[in-house]
Amino acid sequence: MDAILRAAGEVVGTELSEPVDLGGNPRSVVLRCRTASGGSVVVKRYGTDPEGLRAFTAEAAGLSMGLGGPGLLGAHPSLPLLVMEDLGSAPTLADVLLGDDPRAALDGLAAWARGLGRLAAESVHRRADMAALSARYGRGAPSWDEEPWTVRRTAEFPEALAGIGLDVPRDLAGELARIAATDAGDHLAFTPGDTCPDNNLITPGGLRLIDFEAACFQPVFLTAAYCRMPFSSCWCVFSLPPGVAEEIEGIYRAEVVRAYPELAADEIWRAGVRRAIALWTVHLTVILIPRMADDKPVHRTRPAPTVRQLMRHRWEMASTLEEFPAFAETMRLLLREVAGSWDVAPLPGYPAFGGRAGGAPGHAPGDDGSVSSAIPK
Repeated sequence: MDAILRAAGEVVGTELSEPVDLGGNPRSVVLRCRTASGGSVVVKRYGTDPEGLRAFTAEAAGLSMGLGGPGLLGAHPSLPLLVMEDLGSAPTLADVLLGDDPRAALDGLAAWARGLGRLAAESVHRRADMAALSARYGRGAPSWDEEPWTVRRTAEFPEALAGIGLDVPRDLAGELARIAATDAGDHLAFTPGDTCPDNNLITPGGLRLIDFEAACFQPVFLTAAYCRMPFSSCWCVFSLPPGVAEEIEGIYRAEVVRAYPELAADEIWRAGVRRAIALWTVHLTVILIPRMADDKPVHRTRPAPTVRQLMRHRWEMASTLEEFPAFAETMRLLLREVAGSWDVAPLPGYPAFGGRAGGAPGHAPGDDGSVSSAIPK
């Protein structure tokens, strides 16, 4: 801890003290520290394994883009370590969704969708900037562009199903290749990478984003699916009231169309979102199959669904994707042969809208006690 404080202090030219652990994840440690002048900064120290180095590079480059996140105050690439602006303790979108005020929850969802849509629309011409910044901060680990998570997950999917004894339809491999193409080079925009509710602060000045460890350019459909599923790779997943998912998706889409006018065509938009839903379902299935035997909540300290509740919810939604018949049949096989014996309740609604969520209260800003560590890529 002393070494981290000394190094971070050298980066910003002031003594740092009184570190408070904000949680972090297996790839990083996050601290709020007091400056000599009485202010505060956030210090993030990354691991030196390939995943930690990739997270450092993505976050350093992403924050340097100046697109909705905290200001980057300094970097120490050799450790690696970042010092950034402290955005304070504003409520997150997770806080309002898990609270008791439906108006605040709806307003938070709208701000989240609008903010991410504007971020996407304003960033489409800055891909070269991101590439240059990634090269500047790179530590040798492959970037998301060089080693796409989509290709890795779709390759792992049949192996994961075989591991639980599921015989998949013959045409699944070809459909997985089409699904992975969702992450091809069309309709790209910048994203912090992990836009889950607990990484979005609702401040008086508008939406502010945290956690840029997976920052990259990716198709806008992958974020649009977060509106519809909802929250494709997150722990804070419950059901939304009828029509709300479509409404927030429409808010996001209205902003994105400013950069990509052709996405006003429903046939293009809907096909892209449905491919993205399939891709995120592949991702989550691979991640959670090893954890489904021990059906714990997907977060240790906050209200959250159990592993099996979340998996069944995702499989039910993906089973309707009939443009991928082998994939949809695979989802139905999982529902019958795996989830069919599960004695779990349906996914409840968000507490803000009157749902009853399980789990335990208690949260520190930036805390990540999730079983899946926000189900990272």
